[in-house]
Amino acid sequence: MTRLRTLLSRGRAATAPLWPEIPQAYAWVHRAAHLLANAEQRSLDDLRQAYAALLAEMAARRETLPTLAPAVEHFLKVTASYWPGLFHCYAVPDLPRTNNDLEQYFGAARYHERRATGRKSAAAGLVVRGPVRVVAAVATALHPFTGPEIRPIDLAQWQAVRQSVEYRHETRQAQLRFRRDPDAYLGQLEELLLQLGLPP
Repeated sequence: MTRLRTLLSRGRAATAPLWPEIPQAYAWVHRAAHLLANAEQRSLDDLRQAYAALLAEMAARRETLPTLAPAVEHFLKVTASYWPGLFHCYAVPDLPRTNNDLEQYFGAARYHERRATGRKSAAAGLVVRGPVRVVAAVATALHPFTGPEIRPIDLAQWQAVRQSVEYRHETRQAQLRFRRDPDAYLGQLEELLLQLGLPP
């Protein structure tokens, strides 16, 4: 016990200059977590303004914490990089707020895919149609949809999604053709390239 007390005393003495800064930095982080938890159910604009005010306060007063100023600067930098999507979960009902919560949805999709196909690796269909299939799997687990509910509302957006899925499907087919017969595939590409290079 005497040795442990000595070690603790040395540790406290060595870190003594840091202790006065910690309560202020902790208070900022605690306020940030409290705001993002949104227990008061603030409106999106009000929440965004309150969080921006907290960040402005941290930026203005970070020099009062000389030792922890780099940590505060890092917090501000990371928050700025996340800012465009930081409040999206408050605008969309039932959207998970953290990466861990969101990862559970992807984990559930992988689990069901593995149960249905018996394959440990992702099936080609999931790779090609993942943006549609994963969303459909997650959405139908939350609410069973009827025919009129799944009818496209925004036709242009629906066509863009279909086009992206078809593009991935064509890319997958090209990879398969290359693996089966690389010489024939590269020969076709060479012919196309020569045709494009010839004058009309």
